[in-house]
Amino acid sequence: MSSIKNFDILYKPHQARWLALWKRFDIALEGNDFVKKVLRLHAFHLLQVASTYNEDIDAGMPARGLHGEAYRGHIFWDELYVFPFYNLHAPEITRALLMYRYRRLGAAKEYAQQKGYRGAMYPWQSASTGDEQTQVVHLNPMSGEWGPDYSSLQRHVSVAVAFNVWQYFITTGDRDFLDRYGAEMLLEIAHFWSSISTYNEKTKRYEIEGVMGPDEFHEKYPGTKKGGVVNNAYTNVMAVWVIEKALGIIDKMMQEEEKNALLLKVGVSKEEISRWRQITQKMAIEMSKDGLIYQFKGYERLKELDWDDYRRRYDNIHRIDRILKSEGLSPDEFKVAKQADVLMLFYVLKFKELKDIFSRLGYPFNKNIMKKNFQYYFPRTSHGSTLSVVVHAYVADLLGMQDKSMDYLIKALKSDIYDTQGGTTQEGIHTGVMGSSLELFWRCFAGLSIEEDSLSLNPKLPEGWQRIRFKIRYKNIWFNMAIRRGKIQIVAEPLEQLSLGHQLEVPILVCNKLYKLKPKKTHTIEYASR
Repeated sequence: MSSIKNFDILYKPHQARWLALWKRFDIALEGNDFVKKVLRLHAFHLLQVASTYNEDIDAGMPARGLHGEAYRGHIFWDELYVFPFYNLHAPEITRALLMYRYRRLGAAKEYAQQKGYRGAMYPWQSASTGDEQTQVVHLNPMSGEWGPDYSSLQRHVSVAVAFNVWQYFITTGDRDFLDRYGAEMLLEIAHFWSSISTYNEKTKRYEIEGVMGPDEFHEKYPGTKKGGVVNNAYTNVMAVWVIEKALGIIDKMMQEEEKNALLLKVGVSKEEISRWRQITQKMAIEMSKDGLIYQFKGYERLKELDWDDYRRRYDNIHRIDRILKSEGLSPDEFKVAKQADVLMLFYVLKFKELKDIFSRLGYPFNKNIMKKNFQYYFPRTSHGSTLSVVVHAYVADLLGMQDKSMDYLIKALKSDIYDTQGGTTQEGIHTGVMGSSLELFWRCFAGLSIEEDSLSLNPKLPEGWQRIRFKIRYKNIWFNMAIRRGKIQIVAEPLEQLSLGHQLEVPILVCNKLYKLKPKKTHTIEYASR
């Protein structure tokens, strides 16, 4: 320390590094200063946790950042909400964070074996070793009583790991990572979902039991002591998605020798592959005849809660689970949710992906079904997680409810700076809501969509917004974008030479129309604003 003679010796390189980061990550918005400032604040906090200057550290993305003692720095599934931010600006960070998961693949396989499963089952709360760190008892601060904690049954964290691997790959095109690490992770996770699935001879369907969904309020069935529910919709559908991606890798992306070597390494036989294909066609989804997707088997028999009564009696009902338990009741008895569960399907997967999965399983799926489920579950959700309003904001936008989408975005942006959950922010920021609010900005208002083979824009600027500007990276091409109502300016800057035939061209879809951009040239594209 004695060699540091003055403040400038520290400040000037610090300032230079932040200028370099902002050149990649900054967002400009004309027309709503609150949204602009908070989105920039969220980007700043995420970069405090992981930036291009510390990607060599063997660490994951803590749910509460590095800002406080909450969750003791453990890594949950919040990466699913955060990684898109890094994928689009500094994928080297995502790769480093995914390597944290790969290095703990062995621990995930051991955890699965301990519970009687095969493959890799990642823990709900992970730390340095990759072992399960979730508490087994939980204190209810309203009653002062301790009770059993079943949250380690949220096996869908393994879905998040697999999803993050695939999204990183299709955004970056990093085949080296997929071949060396990602494919193995996906196959091990698919192996787990196959092993936890059981065939019901009566229904002729595969089922998954003993799990919790993202909701978290429903830990078990009313009156029972065994944790978990049967056929959580989000878990079952996403298990099918993971298995389909694993099958796609070995069927379409590998030479026979590579495929056989990988299958031998993960211990998957040809008979197991045959079982995987059956699961993708016969997984159970609990669903009513008129299109309501039940959160899990038996959900429809739960009691309705008098929400108005509880709102009158309590200032804040975000944690209605604690309120009910303090009254000698249980959230397991009621149709209440902490956060989006069924609706997570609409947030994570694209409409076509969902329609294909539902169709293959023999269930109907369309926009009317999405709307029905949104209208059903939203009033039955307490939004006890900061992630909840972001998911609802995105689904509302999908359904053409732009005013609601903006309202929910504002609520999400207020969650940490106003500490809307009443004391949680001082224990650490919520990285999930910070990452997902930024993603919501790109997905909803810029209309940005990342596909396996294309990048597309379909802008919908809210009332009062004049212009948004941002920079993203897709498969080694930087796109500088300025969007006004009815007009987009784009500059494509490849990181390496592109050779498409005899011309250098960069394809992009704008409002479903294909444009071919010349590198480093400003292109102005007009579109029909909505």
